[in-house]
Amino acid sequence: MMHSTDNTPHIASAATPLSDGQVQVSDVTHWTDRLFSFSTGRPAGFRFRSGEFVMLGLADDDGKPIMRAYSIASPNWDDRLAFYSIIVPGGPLTSRLQHIAVGDQIMLGKKPTGSLVLDRLRPGKRLYLISTGTGIAPFASIIRDPDTYDRFETVILTHSCRTVDALGYGKAVVDAARQHPLIGSLVRGKLHYFPTVTRDDFHHNRRITAYLQDGSLQQELNLPPLSSVDDRLMVCGSIGLNRDIATMITAAGFTEGTMNDPATFVVERAFVGDGAL
Repeated sequence: MMHSTDNTPHIASAATPLSDGQVQVSDVTHWTDRLFSFSTGRPAGFRFRSGEFVMLGLADDDGKPIMRAYSIASPNWDDRLAFYSIIVPGGPLTSRLQHIAVGDQIMLGKKPTGSLVLDRLRPGKRLYLISTGTGIAPFASIIRDPDTYDRFETVILTHSCRTVDALGYGKAVVDAARQHPLIGSLVRGKLHYFPTVTRDDFHHNRRITAYLQDGSLQQELNLPPLSSVDDRLMVCGSIGLNRDIATMITAAGFTEGTMNDPATFVVERAFVGDGAL
């Protein structure tokens, strides 16, 4: 699943008639030559749970829709929908989507869904949100949902990228959440942000799995070792990261949750991401 998000100021555009199933782009930000975010209007009656994804698309040269799954990066209380995307060279959709501008229309599916919702987790003390690349998008929604802080005493957002410039979007989302007039006090009091980079010089320069395995993440944040009794995890990243984290925490006694049987971790299996870091 591709991902999406944005925390830039809302840019109003002249209202134009929209076709059924379409929304209008309200702002676009290019963070690097491969990463961009954008926001759209939110149709009346469009409901979603923070962490879910929805199908987005554009028409090809023959007018046929090209649709892909994108995480909704805005929280469920927002009056707009925000998304965060990587540009896939030659990709049928992103090769077109990267050129969208304010006022353009894009196709929006009607049924959000996904595994990264709080209802799939049992109650706990700490919530770990483990992401790589554009996998941070659903967590950009979750860290701005007051329900997250009602359920957990501490929230830890990790974001692992290849290069420092790829951290820009996530840092902007976290900074804006901390300064938000309505939720800022909750975020500042409970959210820890732990970015890592694997190919540039940076103060955290290993894969997030290494920090979890040796406990240095918990030590740095003054948290106890991972425990299936008190800790809950959500994982969204490359196929390799999802597999490695699931293997590691399953061996430590964690179990994967569903809507019918909430448990101690969830993984977004629809994600098609940036490749192994």
